[in-house]
Amino acid sequence: MKNIDWSKLSFNYTETKALVYSRCIDGKWESPVVTEDFNIALNSFAGIFHYAPSCFEGLKAFRGVDGKIRLFRPDCNARRMASSAKYLDMPYPSEELFIEMCVRCIKENIEYLPPYEVTGTSLYLRPVLFGINPQLGIKSSRDVMFAVMCSPVGTYSGAKSLSPGTAVISRNYDRAATHGSGCYKLGGNYAQSLHAYNLAHNTGYRELLFLDTATKTTIEEFGSSNFFAIKGNTYVTPRSGSILPSITNMSLRTVAADMGMDIEIRPVKVEELAEFDEVNSCGTAVVITPICTIDDKPALECPDVSRRYRLPSGDKCGVISEKLYNHIIGIQKGLEEDTHNWCMFID
Repeated sequence: MKNIDWSKLSFNYTETKALVYSRCIDGKWESPVVTEDFNIALNSFAGIFHYAPSCFEGLKAFRGVDGKIRLFRPDCNARRMASSAKYLDMPYPSEELFIEMCVRCIKENIEYLPPYEVTGTSLYLRPVLFGINPQLGIKSSRDVMFAVMCSPVGTYSGAKSLSPGTAVISRNYDRAATHGSGCYKLGGNYAQSLHAYNLAHNTGYRELLFLDTATKTTIEEFGSSNFFAIKGNTYVTPRSGSILPSITNMSLRTVAADMGMDIEIRPVKVEELAEFDEVNSCGTAVVITPICTIDDKPALECPDVSRRYRLPSGDKCGVISEKLYNHIIGIQKGLEEDTHNWCMFID
């Protein structure tokens, strides 16, 4: 195991040993290649540089209390990448190839998998698919590269796990159009949100909450992850065609149902923020980030706050949210029974 201060990790890049890649040329996938050279050479006319035909995924591997290595729900990530690639009309790896290359990446970088004892850490895998054939006209990529790389990570913000953060509503910037690509994990979706995210971060907010683009009356998702709330014994998360289908959100809903909670997937009005007991962002990178206050402003650049929503959970993670978090982490680290067979063991 590498000599790394695992306790100092946040969600930032740490150099590792190798990446794994394969190319699809003229409809045929090549055998995966392992390389220690992280600099990829591409033709300057490759589609990725001009029209952004790219999609990516994020998933994590963990050392368990039993010493076993677990990869969490890679089949779901493979299927979601396939969905994104189909939207872009470009080739994509089979579920088998996707998982094979993720496993190979873990094994090649096993020294960078954090020890079980360090809370909040994991080996984060970043599979990425992008167009590589030279082109000038606007068209989908015919040839692609699929690469899987990894980095040891801690919590998303660098703060202690389950430390509540503040959020602000984005009224003058959108993440994705109503009939756009928001439900796919495309690189372009994140590029579009960067400026608004920077405005939020530079004014002291940890998270940015986007609304529907058509009416600005319903909640969509946070810039980095999905939105969910707790109201009594009910787990509430928005329904919208422009929200990314989060694997973490899906897993949390299943655990919540197993705990006897009611699940509501529906349009969520902004004003409902005043009625919720707990609010969180959730995703692979963050798992759960509790939100303590949400500011509603006329514009992100505006210093005035029209309304501030204070969550009853305050400066602590909500009781139910913490229970959900602990159960998911428990499954990933072998502390809870994996009743849904979500974890893949790496020999």
